[in-house]
Amino acid sequence: MIPSSIIDDIRFRCEIENTISGYVQLRRAGRNLKGLCPFHSERTPSFTVYPENQSFYCFGCGVGGDVIHFVMRMENLDYISAVEYLADKAGIPLPSQNGEFERDTGVSRKRVLAMNVEAARYYRSCLLDERIGANGRAYFHERGLNSVIISRFGLGFAPVSGTLRHLKSLGFSETEIQAGYFCGKNERGYYDYFRGRVMFPIIDVSGNVIAFGGRVLDDSKPKYLNTSDTPAFKKSKNLFALNFAKKYCENGFILCEGYMDVIALHAAGFQNAIATLGTAITAEQARILKKYASKVIITYDSDEAGQKATARAMTLLEEAGLDAKVLKLTDAKDPDEYIKKFGADKFRQLMEGSRSKFDYLIEAVTEKYNLALDEEKIKAINEVCKAISQVYSNIERDIYIDKAAKIFGVDRKSLLGDVERLRRRAVKDDDKKRRADLIRSVSGSGDRINPDYVRQPKAAKLEEEILGMLFLHNELLHTALSGGKLTSEDFFTDLGKRLFIFFADAVENSGFSMGMLGETFTPDEVSRATRMLLNRSELPKNDEETFRIYAEQLRDEVKKAKSGLSIEDIIKQKRTQK
Repeated sequence: MIPSSIIDDIRFRCEIENTISGYVQLRRAGRNLKGLCPFHSERTPSFTVYPENQSFYCFGCGVGGDVIHFVMRMENLDYISAVEYLADKAGIPLPSQNGEFERDTGVSRKRVLAMNVEAARYYRSCLLDERIGANGRAYFHERGLNSVIISRFGLGFAPVSGTLRHLKSLGFSETEIQAGYFCGKNERGYYDYFRGRVMFPIIDVSGNVIAFGGRVLDDSKPKYLNTSDTPAFKKSKNLFALNFAKKYCENGFILCEGYMDVIALHAAGFQNAIATLGTAITAEQARILKKYASKVIITYDSDEAGQKATARAMTLLEEAGLDAKVLKLTDAKDPDEYIKKFGADKFRQLMEGSRSKFDYLIEAVTEKYNLALDEEKIKAINEVCKAISQVYSNIERDIYIDKAAKIFGVDRKSLLGDVERLRRRAVKDDDKKRRADLIRSVSGSGDRINPDYVRQPKAAKLEEEILGMLFLHNELLHTALSGGKLTSEDFFTDLGKRLFIFFADAVENSGFSMGMLGETFTPDEVSRATRMLLNRSELPKNDEETFRIYAEQLRDEVKKAKSGLSIEDIIKQKRTQK
């Protein structure tokens, strides 16, 4: 266990308000701060930072914790890596073995990052090798890339074999190399994962090489191979070239489909171009982009798959609060081909005429249906009405209704009536869902974090109150233990019991800090524990007398649950004993 003194030092030096404000725009709300949650899409801020107890909690998605748990989620780190990350930023030396803490995964983020740097150097040297890299250099030159761009993006070449051997020569084990996704294993042993491919290093906003993409030089499949998730990388939380583009995004980002489109745009002077990493854009990536800009222009391929990806991207980007527009490419399948054919100036003019989500939808719908047929026309109108009903702004809805009425040649009032009917139905469905969620929350049913809650909700609620008081005032543990007033056996739920045991052991040994929970408990369990603390911190009485009352009530509830007696029977028994 990492000593609590170190955790406390990290929490003190990496002040939560300053750390989180680097990711989330926070505004003062009394003693606390609020902002839009970075972990789920929302329009009204429900993410709250509590400077007094150095914690955060989102009342929308239930995520909470301290600065360590925030960094764990934002940077895709395990607990120990997050401690190391913050300690390094704060200049706090850590007690270590071989430079880092032992961990269950066996392979640390630090080792994978070190391996990635060595692999990038190796791929670069192979590309520059007169014999080995000839095919790779020829491919890049055919695509119009000069040596400056090749160097800027750190492009390389993976030979048919050699990566595994090279990394082993530098002291990396086969287990580490496989965890970093540089090799695979079959019945004959380990083999290179990237073979005969040009290589694209993926670099995060801090300048770390976190992963790679590799492209074949012929028509073999798959065309691209990408690093899968590793201790240093999660593809759903990173974007290609964001490390460059974040400096040039005052007018927004250009979202591309692939590495070569991005590189071609950068070479042509559009240094705000980025791409997802072999998958459709995710809600997490959309929220990352919102940190840097307010607008995104989507330039996906014009084929059917590209159109579907565009529709999904627009929805996710708008949910994240971004102004999303679509670039329609004519006479070219992607930005790279368009620029080669028509030049950068024409592409810039094309961007100025990029379409809104509604214009894109109208065009797609009118191409999809035959408006000369009544049945087809009705389907098209229904599809457009549904899309308009989901628009948040009243002004936007009015504008879109006017446009749609003219395009389809129907009465505006009819369209407005259909849109409002769909909106009322959506509100009704949302209210129904919220009520159901509230009932489940109060009753504890469907609680995946503490599944025992539903079996004895009264006992589980009392446990949460007691644990919240203990987290808030550690000295109450003495009250709990003195005279055997409360032990782990008095807890009904498994989560409550584990939290109490961990807390008591920590207090008795090195001292307790909320930040320590991440070493043993899941992020969701830490979020629940944080909610317990925050709930009690809002209440006026957290003294010894209140604690004793709750402890006695809990023991009675648990005794009732185990014996099958009613609470009234237990009270009668106590009176008889007295």
